[in-house]
Amino acid sequence: MTPFDSIFQSAYFIKSAEKLSQCPLDQGLEVAFAGRSNAGKSTALNTLAGQRKLARTSKTPGRTQLINCFGTNVEDRRLVDLPGYGFAKVPVAMKQNWQAHMQDYLMNRRSLVGVVLVMDIRHPLKEFDEMMLEWAAGNSVKVHALLTKSDKLKRGPAKSTMLKIQKEMKARGVDASAQTFSGLNGEGVDELRNKLADWLALERPDEIPVNL
Repeated sequence: MTPFDSIFQSAYFIKSAEKLSQCPLDQGLEVAFAGRSNAGKSTALNTLAGQRKLARTSKTPGRTQLINCFGTNVEDRRLVDLPGYGFAKVPVAMKQNWQAHMQDYLMNRRSLVGVVLVMDIRHPLKEFDEMMLEWAAGNSVKVHALLTKSDKLKRGPAKSTMLKIQKEMKARGVDASAQTFSGLNGEGVDELRNKLADWLALERPDEIPVNL
């Protein structure tokens, strides 16, 4: 457990936005989750929040087609689920539309403090992931690589993959960190909460002064 568990467990849905102009007011701090459609992004968000239905999950990749915004019990501290990229069976024009709006968000959202790049640990650094790292390096945005489905690998190979990805991100000039994660057994949840608490400048609830 971490001192920040209750903050992330308080997460609630604010709204879905097709484009940047429809997102909540651009103030405070927020962290975006990005990843391929089958990387386990929605499951990671649900596990982070300790909720089963905060973010929509589906066996059909590509269900997350909008920018989904979530609040917490700390004012102006948000989590954002970006449209999944990959195997969605939709028209090319629609995919291009998603990409354009996601790029607009990433380039122009002032409250964005970091991106959690969700990758299946068995299939990391695909084309979309490399595009995200290139963008992050060029825009000085922090990245935390969340290597999901780590329960599918033994500890040794999982650690080896994580170290390889850390080395690759450093070589690309990205301000990045990485960890293994499993929505099935809860591995890495505390580490993720601590990372996001740092990015979102959260105060420990037990250290917040009480006004008498």
